Amino acid sequence: MKKGISIWSFAGGTLAENFRLAKEAGFDGVEVALDEVGELSLTSTEADVKKVKAAADKAGMELYSVASGLYWKYSLSSDDEKMREKAKECVRKQLQVASWLGCDTILIVPGAVSVSFAPELGITDYDVVYERSLAAVKELSKDAERLKVSIGLENVWNNFLLSPLEMRDFIDKVGSRYVGSYFDVGNVVFSGYPEQWIKILGNRIKKVHFKDYRRSVGSLDGFVDLLAGEVDWKAVKAAFDKIGYDGWVTGEMIPPYSQYGETIIFNTSNAMDKIIGRK
Repeated sequence: MKKGISIWSFAGGTLAENFRLAKEAGFDGVEVALDEVGELSLTSTEADVKKVKAAADKAGMELYSVASGLYWKYSLSSDDEKMREKAKECVRKQLQVASWLGCDTILIVPGAVSVSFAPELGITDYDVVYERSLAAVKELSKDAERLKVSIGLENVWNNFLLSPLEMRDFIDKVGSRYVGSYFDVGNVVFSGYPEQWIKILGNRIKKVHFKDYRRSVGSLDGFVDLLAGEVDWKAVKAAFDKIGYDGWVTGEMIPPYSQYGETIIFNTSNAMDKIIGRK
């Protein structure tokens, strides 16, 4: 497995500074993110993106995936058609940026029935979300195929695609080898078992997030440092081994620990070494 860290795990600084810190902490690569404004944004040109790639190369860091938090604002399943179209524009930009960076995957949120931390999105009927999301992802899969960049659908707290069987069947209905799962280990723990999801999703898994969680908390405050929660990491690693997954695993420690930012980066690296069996 290759060991990466999410750009959201850093307490601040420029991308170049974070690339250097990730290298110092022992990571192989960094998962960057597309924002509305900033170094990688909806208005970034190819030249802008190439500067980011050059900074990563200089630090000795691989860039392999582009995430985005834009889908909590622009949802593929919104009741507002203009918002749905904006969300599709975001996906297309994300795919293009990933292609310019040499990344092979992007992470998106496929839609939302409701989101506790984004109540402004409202509540949409589950079957309507499913229909809209499936149509959108099928459409966007053509862009993914053209650019040869995979779309990874993340399992998140969106009250949608709530079981591994449903996520598996949704991906299969899209019917593209460029659409799969961006599997988040910690996001499952509130209501299930990540090792079971891994077994069921199998080779549909494109990329992986590592987070840990304490069920007894029962809210977003339950996310904790790796090895401090209730994820059965031995079972998770065994499940990955059984399906033959040996790709990127990304530590996603958010929200950032602003007071001890650098310490968290190094602690996460050490914990991931233990989980994946790296000496």
